[in-house]
Amino acid sequence: MAQANVQPTKKKKGRIIAYFKEVKSELKKVSWPTFGKVVAQTGVVLVVVLFFTVVLFGFDSLLAWLFKLLVNA
Repeated sequence: MAQANVQPTKKKKGRIIAYFKEVKSELKKVSWPTFGKVVAQTGVVLVVVLFFTVVLFGFDSLLAWLFKLLVNA
């Protein structure tokens, strides 16, 4: 009976080890961006987020102003 419990554990451990070996192999194939490219792309993302924040704030303010006109009228 004790051996029956050991077999599934070994199979499971072997599959986990194989999985991480495959992960390591695939990560070696990835072409990682340079630090400068990461910084540049991060800057672009921040500018786009800031732009849309301003646009949405303006749109929200406009709708709030229109709502205030309707409620007070």
